[in-house]
Amino acid sequence: MDRRVVITGLGAITPIGKNVEETWEGILQKKCGIDKITSFDTTKFKTTLAAEVKDYDSSKYFEAKQARRMDKSSQFAIVAAREAIEDAGITKENTDFERVGAFVSTGIGGLKTIQEQCEVNCLKGNNRVSPMFIPMTIANIPAGNVTIDLGIKGESISSVTACSSSTNSIGEAYRTIKHGYEDVILAGGCESSICEIGIAGFENMKALSQETDKNRASIPFDKERNGFIMGEGAGILVLEDLEHAIKRGAKIYAEVIGYGSTSDAHHITAPILTGEGGARAMKRAMEDANIKPEEIDYINAHGTATPLNDACETRAIKTALGEASKKVMVSSTKGNIGHLLGAARSCGSSYMHKSNSRPSGTTYY
Repeated sequence: MDRRVVITGLGAITPIGKNVEETWEGILQKKCGIDKITSFDTTKFKTTLAAEVKDYDSSKYFEAKQARRMDKSSQFAIVAAREAIEDAGITKENTDFERVGAFVSTGIGGLKTIQEQCEVNCLKGNNRVSPMFIPMTIANIPAGNVTIDLGIKGESISSVTACSSSTNSIGEAYRTIKHGYEDVILAGGCESSICEIGIAGFENMKALSQETDKNRASIPFDKERNGFIMGEGAGILVLEDLEHAIKRGAKIYAEVIGYGSTSDAHHITAPILTGEGGARAMKRAMEDANIKPEEIDYINAHGTATPLNDACETRAIKTALGEASKKVMVSSTKGNIGHLLGAARSCGSSYMHKSNSRPSGTTYY
């Protein structure tokens, strides 16, 4: 018999808050985390805005040696994971840590570290490249660092699927617990790619907004939208078997009841114009959850604020929900926190909400 899966813990570090409470309050207060880039000189760039984590000080979370050995993306993942597991009340006294997993994704990984070490190689020679270069940059290292930091010994997996990375992690964690392979999984994503090479790459793809007014830079579904704004941070959920959660007296935020994921086999960056790929993902999730379109009251959309994505996503929603799409509420958090790439879904986008407070999504419900 399939097990029911609930969310019992939350953790986040975002451009509008160092934790979940600050981030949620920032959303309620319509706070904009977008501002001028401070991490490098943007004089030669057309893009001058990003959504950086404000006043981040690694010494508040890590010893100096530990911080030097981790890219900021891994640091963000650990900060969010610590908050999530503490919020859930998971301890070695009430949970078998050999049945606790870490499904933590990133879209790009340690991009800033890659840039820095490439510069070292070019300017000082290959023998000066850090021996920690590879361990700091591989895409699965945030998940690995979370397991080491928290001492959890179940599965450690990183789904590297671009902007879907953290949603896939949450969805696969749901399936893993549902079928009895783990009791608890910390699932989500992290990203820290606001650096010269990251901005240059997306800028030359014509994906970034070149707006200078931070309040008009990331405007999902607005007719004047002109690209996304790069963000950074991490979001982690604690997913747990319902019976395990009840047994230890955990508080329960929500229940995950469905998940769907598809490909549109169309283009390496552009979604198919009809939105049929996204529509099939939503339909799969609703089928898995055994719910009807009329039961959905809210969709937190990907909403990148690029002309193509928002139009295609709108078509996907209309295709998947039919007549019910006329009544469903849709919004995107990217106006608050920018586009967190591999952490975008764990920090707010691509899920659907059923009217009885059980969450769902373009890849998970």
